[in-house]
Amino acid sequence: MVLFAFLLLLGATFVAYALNRRAAISIRANGTQLHSLESFHGLFAALTVLVPVLVGILIWLVLEGTVVDWVMIRSLPEGTFDDLGSGASQLIVAEIKSIAGGRVFGTPEPWKTEAAERLVAYNRIADWVLVALVAVSAAMLLWFARRSVAAQFRARQSAERIVLGLMVFCAVAAIFVTIGIVFALTFETIKFFQVVPVTEFLFGTSWEPQIPIREDQVAAEGAFGAVPVFLGTIVISTVALFIAIPVGLMTAIYLNEFANRRIRSAVKPVLEILAGVPTVVYGFFAVLTVAPAIRSFAASIGVDVAPNTALAAGGVMGIMLIPFISSFADDALSAVPRSLRDGALALGATRGEMMVNVLFPAAIPGIVGGILLAVSRAIGETMIVVMAAGLIAKMTINPLDSVTAVTVQIVTLLIGDTSFDNPKTLSAFALGMMLFLVTLVINIFALRIVRKYREIYD
Repeated sequence: MVLFAFLLLLGATFVAYALNRRAAISIRANGTQLHSLESFHGLFAALTVLVPVLVGILIWLVLEGTVVDWVMIRSLPEGTFDDLGSGASQLIVAEIKSIAGGRVFGTPEPWKTEAAERLVAYNRIADWVLVALVAVSAAMLLWFARRSVAAQFRARQSAERIVLGLMVFCAVAAIFVTIGIVFALTFETIKFFQVVPVTEFLFGTSWEPQIPIREDQVAAEGAFGAVPVFLGTIVISTVALFIAIPVGLMTAIYLNEFANRRIRSAVKPVLEILAGVPTVVYGFFAVLTVAPAIRSFAASIGVDVAPNTALAAGGVMGIMLIPFISSFADDALSAVPRSLRDGALALGATRGEMMVNVLFPAAIPGIVGGILLAVSRAIGETMIVVMAAGLIAKMTINPLDSVTAVTVQIVTLLIGDTSFDNPKTLSAFALGMMLFLVTLVINIFALRIVRKYREIYD
């Protein structure tokens, strides 16, 4: 039914556009001069119908589950949740939802089955109410938009105000989401540092976060020295950048200055495709192809290699970053004024000398900005290192050894039986805060370099 509501809204939007545009055309056909083009009258009507109803649907979808659950809980037999904690109450509600979804395990109690049937009925009623509200509100807004068609109506300005409002809303939403992420990380990190000293986390050399999270669970005492985790992230990122930076820069230089049009037209799309490959595919490639190849080659020359190595994870990550660095470097080289190229060639420099001594130094600010953004991407990469890197933190810089990374630990700590009031789980937020701060500093530094570059050559 939700899909039907969206299709109904889409149909009403097209109808509004067509009706108002046709009405504007008929006014112009009568010899009256319109203030705005017919398409703007249609656009104003479409936005008038689409935006408010779409916002209403989204709000409804956010609140529907909570309201339906509340109504269902109110309909349960009196005393159902007496002497039960929040966890047990949530389990009962989850079981009723599971029964309502057709996932029945064992023989549920009759009152739970009846509650599940009522929940299904409530959800069906909520869906039909949503469709009715969409139909009624779309019809009312369509009538309002149709009445606005007039010769002197400023349809273009009205449509632009709606679009501007959407843009401002998206910008404000992005800002508040960022603020929410920062506050969430900050609060949980503060809780972690109330249990674990900051000095131990930042300067400790042992990372063993496996501590008991229940009274009946046996585990180690736990150690939260994050230096091995940070060191593993640095090793993997260094391997990736050692591969990506030279290959990416050489590719950009060749395509920008030395390749003919046929080669450039063939290589550029391949690089774009390489940039669009999902990171989980790179992870499978690292686990199933690169890591076994490294182990086989190392065994043939008598070198011991760990099953999960920083070389495999970093190497595949470097392949992923090649299009990123190449694209930035190509844009930076293309932005250098043509007069510098022509002047160097006119003075007798070869194309290679012109690239090395004139073009490349002039484009260094933009290239460095792209490299720094690639560094940020390498540090924050998740899927490749989760699938190809190790789980045990080690104080080593050997790329043939198994190391772990910040993102690997965050995923590991937040999977399974988690409780958000113990150091083990809270340490994931501390790692996330450190990762956020590092990437933020790198991005700010990169953007400042790129801005300085643009000021020089604009």
